Amino acid sequence: MAADIARVVDGDTLDIGNVRYRLHGIDAPEAGQVCNASDGGAWPCGKEAIRKFEDIVGGHEVVCDSRGTDPYGRVIAVCTADGRDINAEMVGSGYAWAFRKFSEDYTGLEQEARLAHLGVWQAETEAPWDFRATKWTAAVSQAPDRKCPIKGNINRKNERIYHTPWSRDYAKTKINTVSGERWFCSEDEAVAAGWRPPIWGR
Repeated sequence: MAADIARVVDGDTLDIGNVRYRLHGIDAPEAGQVCNASDGGAWPCGKEAIRKFEDIVGGHEVVCDSRGTDPYGRVIAVCTADGRDINAEMVGSGYAWAFRKFSEDYTGLEQEARLAHLGVWQAETEAPWDFRATKWTAAVSQAPDRKCPIKGNINRKNERIYHTPWSRDYAKTKINTVSGERWFCSEDEAVAAGWRPPIWGR
């Protein structure tokens, strides 16, 4: 039987079969996030992190070592692609931060990437956790219920997909509660109700 193919969801999440894995100890830019560039401009670091992740796993056997689960039902894991540590490669190449809130495992690699001005370290830029917090604060002020800014959308394929305020398509997603769409106060609430996050492939 052929092994399940790994599918990248975003810069630090992938699916293998029916299991969703969140890479342990790292935090990549959000799909819609833009970072500062060395020339004073900006670059789509969120999209580029996804592309880097896809390049690492593409055509390779991906194996994930579970470190437990998070509140959203994802397996926290260190994953390898033909033996290469994906988590380490994402941080070491400058396409993800070491997620110190949960682990110190990749802080050394982050420092090396920072000193070499790789990826997100080419210029001072906003970390993904701050990016999410800023987007959440702005969205809360405009949501019908000021505590619940997550949009639970139903697409043309009748798929239930939730969009957080930092989602790439958040601004253009409209909610029609008459058709069964709804607002959520947290991601775990959305997951428990049967909604899934969007998948940001190439």
